[in-house]
Amino acid sequence: MPIHLRAEPGDYAGACLLPGDPLRAKYISETFLTDVVEVNVERGLLGYTGRWEGKPVSVQGTGMGCPGATIVFEELIQLGVTRLLRVGTCGGLQPDHSLGDLIVAISAVPADATATHLVGGEVHCPTASWELIHEAVHVAKHSEQVLRVGPIVSSDLFYNPDQSQFERWSKRGILAVEMEAAALFTLTALRGVHGGCLLTISDIIVEGEFVRISDEELRAAVDRMTRIALDTATSH
Repeated sequence: MPIHLRAEPGDYAGACLLPGDPLRAKYISETFLTDVVEVNVERGLLGYTGRWEGKPVSVQGTGMGCPGATIVFEELIQLGVTRLLRVGTCGGLQPDHSLGDLIVAISAVPADATATHLVGGEVHCPTASWELIHEAVHVAKHSEQVLRVGPIVSSDLFYNPDQSQFERWSKRGILAVEMEAAALFTLTALRGVHGGCLLTISDIIVEGEFVRISDEELRAAVDRMTRIALDTATSH
């Protein structure tokens, strides 16, 4: 039995959505899934398994930041999960972004130490599974969701003392900043399973200005993202 997810092999489905907020995992399970069973409460990392349109799927909260989230990713893989799809929020870095837009991440600049430690300090480009990217784009294009596809950055810092860094990332074509995807992409590649990341733009950080989405608009946008993520994760 893993140390932090007190579950047995078979408790989790092969496909798992990974919100950072454990309460969002609870919300997704109660709102979208049927036949839901709570499979983990250890350390407040709420995890659930149920069905989406008849197909088995799990939802597991990871917490914030790559170090803690990587523990969850590793233990899910130990428990038999092979399709790990992060569903989170992010700060948009491009001036043509709108709050509530969806980003499908192709790669994640590792502006964090965890992904670097996982590869022994070698130069490395954390990249999502093409199978999940392709399916997410296909599903999203058949919805009314505004979609952006491209690179993101995973940062160790939420309150970044170097505010000019956002502009430098933006000028290099980075779409958004978040805190977990680089480690997810790195670990899933090392373990030979599929990792992907869908993000809702909850903030926009451009030209020295910070704009935040309302709680109501955020919930609607996350709901749209979640439906796309569930279709993507359970497509095979």
